[in-house]
Amino acid sequence: MLKKIAIKKILIVSLAFIILLILYFFPAKDENNFTSSLSYVNPTTIPIYLVDQNNLVSRFEIIQKSNNTMELIDEIINNLIINNFDNNYIPDNFKKIIPENTKIISKDLNDGLLKINFSKEILNVSLEDEEKMLESIIYSLTEIKDIKKIMIFVEDEQLTKLPNSKKTIPTILDRSYGINKIYDLTSMKDINKVTTYYVSKFDNLSYYTPITSYTNTKKEKVEIIIEKLKTSPTYDTNLVSYLNASAELLKYEILENSVNLSFNNEILNLNNNSIIEEVKYSIALSIRDTYDIYETIFFVDDILMDAHFI
Repeated sequence: MLKKIAIKKILIVSLAFIILLILYFFPAKDENNFTSSLSYVNPTTIPIYLVDQNNLVSRFEIIQKSNNTMELIDEIINNLIINNFDNNYIPDNFKKIIPENTKIISKDLNDGLLKINFSKEILNVSLEDEEKMLESIIYSLTEIKDIKKIMIFVEDEQLTKLPNSKKTIPTILDRSYGINKIYDLTSMKDINKVTTYYVSKFDNLSYYTPITSYTNTKKEKVEIIIEKLKTSPTYDTNLVSYLNASAELLKYEILENSVNLSFNNEILNLNNNSIIEEVKYSIALSIRDTYDIYETIFFVDDILMDAHFI
């Protein structure tokens, strides 16, 4: 009996020793390391706006290194400055637009309004690029959710005119300033303005290019957006829309925080009976910039298909 108890104790001690060895040589994965690994594989990105090979200010995603708004402002501007070092890969078809050696002297963010003060080097921008530079700064910085409006200063003096053309610019800047503007006007009455996002391609790279159009029409802006996405844009033949020309917007509802869009089934991809990502994204981005609404909900023949949040 004593012998059996002794053998049992030896087995228990041996098993415990084996478990300790396993834990020592094969430690459990640290939860923080696992999260870090996921973050590396799936990094957070944020859009910036650079000039592409077609000389259009276009949307390109860079890796976001900080969640702090003030640090993120520095990150974005650093990725827009010519010859400025950064760790983000910028494809060859894009060019940065802020003159080299430009520095941020100071910045202040209060209640959605960013006051950003640049060094005088920013005034070295060319006549051809000055409007695009302003669009690039406005659209890049307002991708940060905390920033709705911008005031630009140069060496503590507010920028009220473009440096070369001396064109007067608004005191407070936001996306209503427009981007890659097209004017299709026959009179100065009933002017409607919408920003529509198209797909651009370069080699194997796909990205989005916004076009702000000024037209004489009394139609609701969402109707104009859908009409424009159903036809080839006149601005540049390299811009593409994947929205089927037979797709019809049957009805819509513009709410405080979302827009409901109901289409016929021609909007669906016949291969899998769904709305393709490029169509949803083009429409949702266009809705966001035109209405400042971040959620677009898609219906097909009154059946809910998808909710797209930008």
